[in-house]
Amino acid sequence: MIPVASRGARLVTQHPHLMQNYGRLEINIVRGEGCWLYDESGNAYLDLVAGIAVCALGHAHPRIARAVAEQAATLVHVSNLVHHEPAGTLADRLAELSGFNAVFFCNSGAEANEAAIKLARKHAWRRGETNRNVILAAHGSFHGRTMGALTATDNPAYHEGFGPLPLGFEHVAFNDLDALDKAITDTTACFLVEPVQGESGVVPATQEYLEAARRLCDERGALLIFDEVQCGMGRLGRLFAHQLYGVTPDAFTLAKSLANGLPIGTLVVRGDAATSLKPGDHGTTFGGSPVPAAAALEHLAIRDVVDLDGHVATVGALLRDELIAIAAEHPEVFDQPRGLGLMLGLPVRDGYAAADFVKRGLDHGLFINAAGRNTLRFVPPLIISADEVRDAAVRLRTVIGATLRG
Repeated sequence: MIPVASRGARLVTQHPHLMQNYGRLEINIVRGEGCWLYDESGNAYLDLVAGIAVCALGHAHPRIARAVAEQAATLVHVSNLVHHEPAGTLADRLAELSGFNAVFFCNSGAEANEAAIKLARKHAWRRGETNRNVILAAHGSFHGRTMGALTATDNPAYHEGFGPLPLGFEHVAFNDLDALDKAITDTTACFLVEPVQGESGVVPATQEYLEAARRLCDERGALLIFDEVQCGMGRLGRLFAHQLYGVTPDAFTLAKSLANGLPIGTLVVRGDAATSLKPGDHGTTFGGSPVPAAAALEHLAIRDVVDLDGHVATVGALLRDELIAIAAEHPEVFDQPRGLGLMLGLPVRDGYAAADFVKRGLDHGLFINAAGRNTLRFVPPLIISADEVRDAAVRLRTVIGATLRG
């Protein structure tokens, strides 16, 4: 049943000691259930953000909650100095599902991409190619905010004030085959690329671009690494984003929705590169801790009995159709939507601000998100129903009308 969002005044508890490094909305969420969030005043919000593509199975999923509680009552942490469960089982499961050979666990997408960067350079070094150390990424990319991942991220606004950044990073135009041909050389350790760019405004790679990346990396001895932190784990309609494209990278990273809200990041590697990191080369205190690993295992177990990929294809198409209709109703405000599955963006034209629609959405029980390039980004829980998509479209039309009226 779709909750009725009461629209009382929003009380926002202030927390003055939280560092002010986020531009937070004036809302204090205290509870979530399925695709709905509730603030401290009891107002309900249909969530089309899902923790920024994190809560794939929605909020407070009972099976995830039970798995977390049972694991927390058994073993919370023991360190990577010994074998422990359920990390080992999760690694085996990811290897089985992907057909890859080795898995490294950490705590976030940025850390997974840091591990991928180190893997690429170490792999070349172990082969005696000491000059093959350039990390190539795409314009418009976002790979995280730690120093290596930040340097791979192509956004000057994120770089400002943090220089000097690490050396050995280059960028190439996204979806430009000729530029990619020139950029991948005998000094390229890896090409790190998102199959669908998220933070820049939901921009999918073309099939031809990723196929060319695979061919060029093979020809020139570089690794091809996909950042699937946001677009992986079923968001595009297949468990792994590269499966949708039919292009197999040498490694790929996961995080966000893997444990449905608990912190975990993963680097999954195949072939010779899978043995490039030796004891002492890389590590993490909390990576693969039992509790988030147990949540991730339960997430994968739930997928085994639910046709989530088919559901994403159905409701993703419905959401896209609604966004196409909205763009047609307001051609002066919106461009045509882009994206795949349940990772969709509605570009906002110059003269209007995506952030204005986000703020107004709270007044109408709709939680949406603005991404780079002035785009409304829609990454709801993958379990969102067709009725909830239609409800979201009604609310969004109301939000647009109210915003345009000022």
